Amino acid sequence: MKSTSPQLVVGNNQPSFSWVDAVVMLALFGALWSVMHFGQGMLVSFDPAVSADLDFSITQIPYYAGRTLLRMWIAFSFSLFFAVSLGYLAAKNSLARAVILPALDVLQSVPVLGFLSATVVGFMALFPGNLLGVECAAIFAIFTGQVWNMAFGFYHSMVTIPSDMQEAASTYGLTRWQRFRTVELPASAHSLIWNSMMSFGGGWFFVAQSEAISVMNKDIKLPGLGSYMAAAIEKGDNHAALLAVMAMLVIILASDQLIWRPLLVWADKFKIELTESGVQPTSWVFNVLHGAYVFSWLTLWVWQPLQDALTRVLRRVTRPVKRRRTSVVNWPLRTAGLVLAAYLGYEAIIGALAAIAALHGALSAAIVGHIVWLGFLTLLRVLAMTVLATLVWTPVGVWIGFHPKAARFAQPLAQIGASFPVNMTFPVVVGLFVATNTSMNWGSILLIAMGTQWYILFNVIAGSMAIPNDLKEVASIYGLRRWKLWRTLILPAIFPFWVTGACTAAGGAWNASIVAEFATWGNTTLKADGLGAFIAEVTKSGNTPLIITSIGVMSLFVVVMNKLVWRRLYGYAERRFRLD
Repeated sequence: MKSTSPQLVVGNNQPSFSWVDAVVMLALFGALWSVMHFGQGMLVSFDPAVSADLDFSITQIPYYAGRTLLRMWIAFSFSLFFAVSLGYLAAKNSLARAVILPALDVLQSVPVLGFLSATVVGFMALFPGNLLGVECAAIFAIFTGQVWNMAFGFYHSMVTIPSDMQEAASTYGLTRWQRFRTVELPASAHSLIWNSMMSFGGGWFFVAQSEAISVMNKDIKLPGLGSYMAAAIEKGDNHAALLAVMAMLVIILASDQLIWRPLLVWADKFKIELTESGVQPTSWVFNVLHGAYVFSWLTLWVWQPLQDALTRVLRRVTRPVKRRRTSVVNWPLRTAGLVLAAYLGYEAIIGALAAIAALHGALSAAIVGHIVWLGFLTLLRVLAMTVLATLVWTPVGVWIGFHPKAARFAQPLAQIGASFPVNMTFPVVVGLFVATNTSMNWGSILLIAMGTQWYILFNVIAGSMAIPNDLKEVASIYGLRRWKLWRTLILPAIFPFWVTGACTAAGGAWNASIVAEFATWGNTTLKADGLGAFIAEVTKSGNTPLIITSIGVMSLFVVVMNKLVWRRLYGYAERRFRLD
C-alpha cells in the first residue's frame, strides 16, 4: 500500500469580531452610562442649613448603592496612583523613605473623623453652594481608609524583588520606565491586588462615617448605603439595616466575580517560579475578556500607534536635553523642588501656629495626662488584637494560599468579612454584651478585630500564593512536614507579607477604635475607656483643642511603635527573607 504523508498547512485563522465583543462593548457602555448617571447627583446645589431626609423605601437602595460604589471607585483610583507613586519613591530613594514610611504610619492611624473635621469645611469652601464639596470630602475620607495598606504592600514588594532580576534589567540596559513596567510592577502584582482587595474592603468599613458626616455641630447625609446604614442605626430600624447589608453583600460578591478574580488569574502569570503549579486559578470573566477581539484591535490600531508616536516625540525632545543636562534639566527641577518644599514648609508652619493658638489656654496638664492614659489603654487593645489575629489567621491564610480550589470560596467570604461595617454588628453585639454583662473595655477588642484582622489574613494569603512552586516541590522531595515545613519554607516566605499585614492592621486598629470603643444602637450606648471613644465624642461636639490634642497623642503612640517595632521588622525582612 502506498500512503501519502500529511501536508503541513499553516492555518489561516484570523481573529475577528464576534458576539463576545458585542457583549463586552455593551458592558463597557453600560458602565460608562452608570458613571454619568450617578455622577450627576454629585453636581446639584446644596445648602448646609437644610438637611434632606433619606428615603427608606426599597426602590431607592439600588440608587444609593450606585452612588456609594462610584465614590468607592473614585477613591480607589486615587489610592492606587498614590500608593504606587509613594511606594516606588520610598523604595528607590533612601532620603524619601526616611520621611514617607513614618508619615504613612501616622496617617493610616489618624481617624477618618480627624480627616473629615479638617477637610469637610475646606472642600465646601472650594465648591460653595454645590454638593460636590461634600462629595469630595466623603471621597477623601474613603481614600484615607484605602490607600495606606496598598502603599505599604507595594513598597515592600519593591524592596524584596530578587537581586538577579534587577541585575538582568541592568544588564539589558532597561530604562526606569521599562524596568518598572517589565520587572518591578509584575513582581508586585500579587501583593498589590490582594492589598487592593483589602483596602477596598477597608473603604466599606468606614463608608457610614464618610457619608453621614457629623462634625463641627453639622449633620450632613449624602445619598448612599453608608448614610442609609447610619440612619438605620440612629432609628434602631433592623429591617432597613438588613436591606442595606444585603445590598452591600451583593456588591461585594459582584466585585469579586467581575473585578478581583479576573485580576488574580491575570496576575498568576507573574509568579516567580521555575515550575508551573498544578492547579491554576480560574475566572469565567477572564475567559470572556481573553476571548474578545476588541481589546487586541484597540491595541493594534489605536494604542500601539499612539505609543510609537509618543516614543518618537520623546526621543526628539530628550536628545538635545541630554547634552545640556545640568543647565537645562537639573536646575529647573531643583528650583521647582525647592519652591514646592518651601511652600509645604510654610503651610506646615502656619498649620502648627494655628494649632498652638487653638490649644493655648484651652488645656491643662490633667487633661493631657488623661488623654495619654486613654491612649495607653487603646494601645493595649491594639497589641492584643494584633497577637490574637496573627495566631488565628496565619494558619488559615497559609491553608487558603496552598489550596487554590479552596481560595475560590474563601476569597469572597474573606472580602465580606473585611468589608462588613462593624457598626452593622451593633444590634447583635450590644445585645450580647448587655445580656452577658461583658465590659466594653474587653468587648471593644472584638470589635476592633472585626475591622482590622483581615489585613493579616489577606497579606498571609498573598504571601502563601506567591511562594514559587519549585520550592514547594523541593520541600516535598525532602519530606518536610508540619513544623519543619513551616520553619524552613512557610514562615520565611510569608514573613515580609505578615509584617505588612500586621503593621497596617495595627495602624488600622487605632482608626477603628473610634467606632469600636463607642457602640450605639437606638437608645442603648456602650462606651469603653480609650482614646477612640474620646475622639468620637469630641469630634461630634466640635471641640477643636481636644480634637487636635487627642489626634496628636494618637500620632505620638504610632510614631513610637513605628520606631521601636515595625521599622526594625521591615529591615529584618528585607535583609533575611529576600527570594534571591
